Amino acid sequence: MSSADSVSRGTGRIAIHACLSFFCAAVLASCTTTTVDEFRQGETGIESHESIVILGRRQGSAYETREEFVDCVGNRVSRGSRGIRVIPEQEFIDAMFPWFEPRTAPLRTSDLQALMEEEVVSSKIAEYGIRYIVWLDGQTETTSRTGSISCAVGPGGGGCFGFGSWEDDSNFDARVWDVSSFANVGTISTDATGQSYVPAVVVPIPLLARVEANACNSLASQLQQFVNGD
Repeated sequence: MSSADSVSRGTGRIAIHACLSFFCAAVLASCTTTTVDEFRQGETGIESHESIVILGRRQGSAYETREEFVDCVGNRVSRGSRGIRVIPEQEFIDAMFPWFEPRTAPLRTSDLQALMEEEVVSSKIAEYGIRYIVWLDGQTETTSRTGSISCAVGPGGGGCFGFGSWEDDSNFDARVWDVSSFANVGTISTDATGQSYVPAVVVPIPLLARVEANACNSLASQLQQFVNGD
């Protein structure tokens, strides 16, 4: 074996080790930090025959609370030994049309009290056995984009090279209304942040921080405890 071949192979090993080290470091870095805050304003508790409905706020012109996030929280609140019966958002909105459409939905508990004077509304609420209405409000923002990736195709094949990163921030509030007392009994807030990366050495490899999924899990867990009165 010539010395040139030895140097070439040694350089190749060094490059591979460097790429693997970079890959591992990026994987470890693409994690999230989640903070949950709870502000209780009243006593809570729920019976086995009662249910809740989780609705996304969509009155704002700048953004709308995503339906997928609302479904995610609802699915997780209904799981486990302390799971709560959750009425699907779209089913509830359709059954209550037009009272809970974005333009007509109550913004304050006093609006809900006035709305409950409508016989069709109060009868539907009773039919579903709804004890709490939970309003979700928030969004995920992407900021601090850096880096770039370039791709090329030639006679010998193609590939990409470069590096990109960005930061995601999911911020959501859940306001809990007690239908029996027309009171706002508390607010749960969650904030999840994380850095995502896309290193590209021939093939781009996204290393994504699952901030919205973490925000959903944390918010749902706290909401389940809150409604159960734990």
